[in-house]
Amino acid sequence: MPAAMSSFLHQRPIQNPFSNAYPMSPRSSSTSQRPVSIFGPTGLFILLSLMVFIGVFAPWSGMPQSIFSNSKMASSSLSKWRHYSLADAASFVAKNGTVIVCAVSQPYLPFLNNWLISITRQKHQEKVLVIAEDYATLDKVNGKWPGHAVLIPPALVSQSTHKFGSQGFFNFTARRPRHLLQILELGYNVMYNDVDMVWLGDPFPYLEGNHDVYFTDDMTAVKPLNHSHDLPPPGKKGRPYICSCMIFLRATDGAKLVMKKWIEELQAQPWSKAQKANDQPAFNWALLKTARVVDLYLLPQAAFPTGGLYFKNKTWARQTKGMHVIIHNNYILGFEKKIKRFRDYGLWLVDDHALESPLGRL
Repeated sequence: MPAAMSSFLHQRPIQNPFSNAYPMSPRSSSTSQRPVSIFGPTGLFILLSLMVFIGVFAPWSGMPQSIFSNSKMASSSLSKWRHYSLADAASFVAKNGTVIVCAVSQPYLPFLNNWLISITRQKHQEKVLVIAEDYATLDKVNGKWPGHAVLIPPALVSQSTHKFGSQGFFNFTARRPRHLLQILELGYNVMYNDVDMVWLGDPFPYLEGNHDVYFTDDMTAVKPLNHSHDLPPPGKKGRPYICSCMIFLRATDGAKLVMKKWIEELQAQPWSKAQKANDQPAFNWALLKTARVVDLYLLPQAAFPTGGLYFKNKTWARQTKGMHVIIHNNYILGFEKKIKRFRDYGLWLVDDHALESPLGRL
């Protein structure tokens, strides 16, 4: 080692490269005590080394704690909802012994939000339980509105559930009576809605008496305002044409019997390419076959019209204006067509009122 360097190392300890004072070169120590210029070769070398050191190691400082803590929190959150049971969820949302239920897969999330805005305006949103048919929906809803979604395994493949008439759609809707029966067996009254509906008023005052099952007619023929509340007579196919889109069930043996019969009818009429079944005919057969032993109640048509009447019979809609409570956007196929129709009638609320929903903007 050169004598000058040896002398320098013995006289001055090696300093931390991050300290404010940097060691001077041997040559500068022998000539003057001027600090190293950052523009000189040594200064530039030190600055370059410092930048490399910071660029390589600084991003990692503290990272294990933040990364693993966030990962742990996310994992814990997802794990929590994966193990969230229907009993837990129903207990959390039920008010006065009643739960409002919908079943949703990911493609229907915009309709869910639209429906929720209308329910919030009637101050019944806290009763809502979203039965998520896929994990994406479960996580999205509970991420924004904790506790208001539950998944009852197995999860479905969401993209296969949205096309009416498909096997995926049948599998999606065929689970409905099982979900409703489980809630009844937990001791809760339950209202079921499809999410392509909009509430214009509060439906609960219309649930008169103590009937077992309340439902709406899906026929477009105009009824008198004081029509019968009995199950309508069978049509050409030997059964009534009641909509499975809006149902209210009291936690009674009669309501449970209808759900069990609905499940049986679905098993007897499985989906096939030749017979593209859905859940509604089976529901009608269940009502017809239990009508003598179960207390059934047809809700008033003016308050709960089918979409084929409300949207297509302008004269009737005008004459009954102010009486409508829940509007169903049926008798039309396709997401975009449904959204356009809602917009045309001022019922697509998410455009301007998304913040009224418990989910906010999706």
